[in-house]
Amino acid sequence: MPLRVAVIGAGAFGRNHIRVVSQMQGVELSAVVDSDPEKFAGLELSPAVHRLTSLDHLPDGIDAALLVTPTNTHEELATRLLQSGIDVLVEKPIADSSAAGARLGRIAETSGRILQVGHLERFNPAVTALNGVVTIPLFFEIHRLSVFTPRSLDTDVVLDLMIHDLDIVLALVKQSPVEIRAAGISVLSPKVDIANVRLAFSTGCVANLTASRVSTERVRKLRLFQPGQYITVDYARQDAAALRVTQDGSAEIPKIDFAPLPIERREPLQEELAAFFQSVRERTPPLVGAEEAVQSLRVAEAITVKIKEHGDLVRDTVRTYC
Repeated sequence: MPLRVAVIGAGAFGRNHIRVVSQMQGVELSAVVDSDPEKFAGLELSPAVHRLTSLDHLPDGIDAALLVTPTNTHEELATRLLQSGIDVLVEKPIADSSAAGARLGRIAETSGRILQVGHLERFNPAVTALNGVVTIPLFFEIHRLSVFTPRSLDTDVVLDLMIHDLDIVLALVKQSPVEIRAAGISVLSPKVDIANVRLAFSTGCVANLTASRVSTERVRKLRLFQPGQYITVDYARQDAAALRVTQDGSAEIPKIDFAPLPIERREPLQEELAAFFQSVRERTPPLVGAEEAVQSLRVAEAITVKIKEHGDLVRDTVRTYC
């Protein structure tokens, strides 16, 4: 029997979920829910798919739901779905606060439901290749830049964009930072649109992250340095390469080898949804569950506090000299 799936949210990203689910085998798109009925215009849906404006009318027998709605709705809607016995994939961030995310994790655990969080870059083939070669991360340099759009302005750039990279860094370093420095400013929206962050870990690893949604170009790059090796990843192109320094005892100059990492390019969203549906069928923990998502969100919240502290300091300095 195919899994019966509902997509909650028919905005731009929700439409991507609808497209991918409609193309997958072993799953059946049973319902699309959005509070704005105009969002259904232009959707190519089978007549058998329920078009609903509320969870109140969700048909019986739904096995799994993809929650692709504004962040401030995640806790309420995911709670209703989980308590109704439905497994849930909720888009990142898991909720609008780490406390709310932790509550969702507890609800999923007590109800025996799968709760996966949509940290999409974990399923990028370039990141998968990176996971296979990381040894002792010492330094990260990460840039995630986007052209401004009116999408996701309910959150700042840290929760909108940078959280992808926070999730990956924390997964690779396997611990939370012991020091955070951050600065950020609002440019085209009331919230922070560009931010720069420095994370320091007890291992000595340092991560510098820059995220902007007011760039003139789209950049998605990670650079990682570890003993004897430099690795570069381009998320958008789905490619990665490693530069390794080897010392030949008979040579005065070290040898440098540069080689691309083997990557089979695939659509990350398709990989993410396939992994979620596998967890649903086999009742196995998801790759990115509530615990990992809450950890990333806690770091993002700490970054937001540091950005505010820096902003207050700058304003006090300006007042002093003006």
